Amino acid sequence: MMAGGSLWPIIASLAAQGAPEAAAEPVPPPPAAEEPALDELTPPPPPVDWKEMMDDDLVTQIIEGRRRPGYTPDLPDQLTQDNVGALRPPPPEAFPGIEDQLPVPDRWRLIETLGVVKERWFDPYHQNVLKGDRAIDRSKVPWLPIKGDDWFFVANLVSDSVFEPRTFPIPNGVQTTERPGSLDVFGKNRSFVAAQTFIAGFALIKGSTAFKPPDVEYRLTLAYQANYVDVPERRVLDVRPSKASHRFDHFIGVQEAFIDKHLGNTSDRYDFYSIRLGIQPFQSDFRGFLFNDSQLGIRLFGNRDNNRFQYNLAAFWRLEKDTNSGLNDITQTPRSDFIFTGNLYRQDFPFVGLTSQVSVTYNMNREKNDIQIDHNGFPVRPALLGDLRGREYDVVYLGYSADGRIGRINLTASLYAALGEDRNSFFTSKPAEIRAGFAAAELSYDHDWMRFRLSGLYATGDGDPYNNTEGGFDAIFENPIFGGADTSYWIRQTIPFAGGGRVISISGRNGILNSLRSSKEEGQSNFNNPGTIFLGAGADFDLTPEFRLSTNLNHLWFENTSSLQVLRSEGSIPKDIGWDLSVATIWRPKATQNIVGRLSAAVLLPGKGFKDLFDNKQRDDAYLSILANVIVSF
Repeated sequence: MMAGGSLWPIIASLAAQGAPEAAAEPVPPPPAAEEPALDELTPPPPPVDWKEMMDDDLVTQIIEGRRRPGYTPDLPDQLTQDNVGALRPPPPEAFPGIEDQLPVPDRWRLIETLGVVKERWFDPYHQNVLKGDRAIDRSKVPWLPIKGDDWFFVANLVSDSVFEPRTFPIPNGVQTTERPGSLDVFGKNRSFVAAQTFIAGFALIKGSTAFKPPDVEYRLTLAYQANYVDVPERRVLDVRPSKASHRFDHFIGVQEAFIDKHLGNTSDRYDFYSIRLGIQPFQSDFRGFLFNDSQLGIRLFGNRDNNRFQYNLAAFWRLEKDTNSGLNDITQTPRSDFIFTGNLYRQDFPFVGLTSQVSVTYNMNREKNDIQIDHNGFPVRPALLGDLRGREYDVVYLGYSADGRIGRINLTASLYAALGEDRNSFFTSKPAEIRAGFAAAELSYDHDWMRFRLSGLYATGDGDPYNNTEGGFDAIFENPIFGGADTSYWIRQTIPFAGGGRVISISGRNGILNSLRSSKEEGQSNFNNPGTIFLGAGADFDLTPEFRLSTNLNHLWFENTSSLQVLRSEGSIPKDIGWDLSVATIWRPKATQNIVGRLSAAVLLPGKGFKDLFDNKQRDDAYLSILANVIVSF
């Protein structure tokens, strides 16, 4: 636009160039007129529809996190998948030149370089190379024979301290007693145990274990225990009456020593199958009723269908145990006792939230000609019951277990049928069929910070010791987490069976079954037993994130006392064992599992059956157990 705003000189010039024959006649300028303003040439904007703008979802969120009250935007159209069978995107290695990209530090050392973390070897709560939080720097450990940058080292250190005053029926020694002149069958019942266990575990792992199974894992776990026991009678801790009634002992056991090899994946969701060889832990069911131990074996395991199925196929060769600590003793030849087991887990079956397991376990015992004396001088194989002859047996356990929830109800249950043959029944000195059963269940309900529990257990007992059938259920190596576990008096304490068998216990330490075994760790299973009936109720109260209070009220019976009557030469023995009451507190001062303190108290109020077996001069009306335990982990 020219100065003054007039367009007419330009129009006249263009007209002159387009019509030369008319150039001779001048064109008079138009009359002067007032030029329009610039804003008058621009059309006015359309009117604003403020209602439409307020209905726009973007306007309602001009201030982040704020919406106009009462406004609900329209939902987008539902997405549908129309390209069924479409090809997957190509892998990164399919693109040329990817190997020429500029490398950057790995994600572990990158955050350290940026100063996000500062590692301290003694701090397990933050990033720590000793806890497998980042890969090993091979330049710092050139002596370690590893290749690649995806090797991790994991160290676990545990201190487990136990102090346990208790009372239980303690028989007088045959040859001597701490109080000569005492004629009672049972002596004083007070004793205590103090044990300190240090556990050191080390693992070398290859692979990106955050989202897929490790390629290779090497693991070694050692346990050292020092223990002190004081009892009031001779020949309880040692077969020799000259030995004192207190003892200090210590032992180092190998609890884990295995190689785990990842064999392959079966899906892009890392369903896998692996094999593990060596001393390894194994638990046959959810609560450890049948077999819960760390033994020498080989195990093939894996999963399918996005981890909805898991399976195990395993074979174990049982190791001898140290008598006083219960740790694995690899200095002795393994036992002639073999376990073959297979199980299959299915999640969300038959109800969503419930996991079902079916299992088959075969225990092949070939210790007929094996005589085993424990470290305290007591015979444990064969057990000093009946004809005192050696035994061997074959037994198959068919099992079903469930764990999870059905709606608001939490459920744990196990069922077992024991079928097999005992080559020598110690009552008849003849072969006998094994036909026994087991059932246990726990129901619990959570309400806010409280959990209420109901539990029941039934293990069949032998009804006729002199027939060709053994009907008492016994496990291979039980460690049940049930009915209060080791805070329960009956589960925690060993109850000796005096007057019917030497060095025989009605129930073993950390066991619930009345099995009449010489030792849970070193003895054989016994299917000539009185069985067990257990009913209990309990509650857990999480009073704070650091403090839990648990209570348990249990009642126990013998299922059938026929075997006890024969061994004690009594015409009748009542079934009532008594009431088992316990209360436990758990304190986690850091709200983690790194420091855990437990203090529990339990009392057994004997029933008629227990009093019949263990009546004494003092006529004790209650037996007590206190457990103080502190666990510190790194």
